[in-house]
Amino acid sequence: KYEIRVAGGAVRDILLGKHPKDVDFATTATPDQMKEMFTEEDVRMINMKGEKHGTITARIDNENFEVTTLRIDVTTDGRHAEVMFTTDWELDANRRDLTINSMFLGVDGTLYDYFGGYEDLKNRRVLFVGNAKKRIQEDYLRILRYFRFFGRITEKPEFHDDDTIVAIKDNVEGLGRISGERIWQELSKISSGNYVGSIIQKIIEVGAAPYIGLPKDPNINELKCVWERGKNLNMHPLTVLVSLLSSEQEMMTFHARCKFSTFERELGLFIVEHRNTDCKSDNPLRPYQILIFKTDGKLSDTRAHIIELLKYKADLALLHEFKTWEPPKF
Repeated sequence: KYEIRVAGGAVRDILLGKHPKDVDFATTATPDQMKEMFTEEDVRMINMKGEKHGTITARIDNENFEVTTLRIDVTTDGRHAEVMFTTDWELDANRRDLTINSMFLGVDGTLYDYFGGYEDLKNRRVLFVGNAKKRIQEDYLRILRYFRFFGRITEKPEFHDDDTIVAIKDNVEGLGRISGERIWQELSKISSGNYVGSIIQKIIEVGAAPYIGLPKDPNINELKCVWERGKNLNMHPLTVLVSLLSSEQEMMTFHARCKFSTFERELGLFIVEHRNTDCKSDNPLRPYQILIFKTDGKLSDTRAHIIELLKYKADLALLHEFKTWEPPKF
């Protein structure tokens, strides 16, 4: 009666030979029809906030599965869309951001690929579905999503599609309309991925810096150095990005745009303040031990800040020594 297929990112990951983190589904059934079926089968449904956008979340065997009705965008404002339900799979695929995210997988293993996503995936190429300018203007956050998936997919970090970059440059000011929380969500994922130095440089080159809270002339060379020497240290995303900033004022401007958590804001300020401290001493650990007790705030947060500072400096010996040191209890 109704058809259901695996959708989007899970299909991409399966085709890459990766285990999908989440498996989302698309269906020709409407939310009301899904609720009726799930109720008949005694399947628990949670988080009904997505229903107006066509999404029902089913809880099965302690896992959540989002099932979304096929839809098309009726109106968009560059941030959100008003949708209308459809039963046309190609129309639904057409509203998605990137070709590699627009594929479906049938329950029998059939791949449904309307926009060449599989070919792009094989060629490690990241392209928007259809007209790049139109896709971007539907939701300007797609500019940062492009760079995030580029870092995940490409094997050649300098190889961007020229037309795609032109479309991004022509619409980059639209990022100014996106909430700070959404900006930071994407930036943090980019900064935890591959080729961070070259990707952030490209983000700056397309003119995005002032719209995402970065200064006019970010220190890209420092970022490249910090990321290259610490890319295997599992740095916090802000530890990476604070390398672009030259002062506490720039850090607070970045915070004002991206709405960091208290921990993240204090981490950024801490690194800016202490990254150039010369710790020449018979006991190089001692200045950091002193910082534990001189800095206001939770001891656990200060300890985490110092660990991130040592990752920033890539002082592996001192990092190991500090991690194994236990501050005395008074």
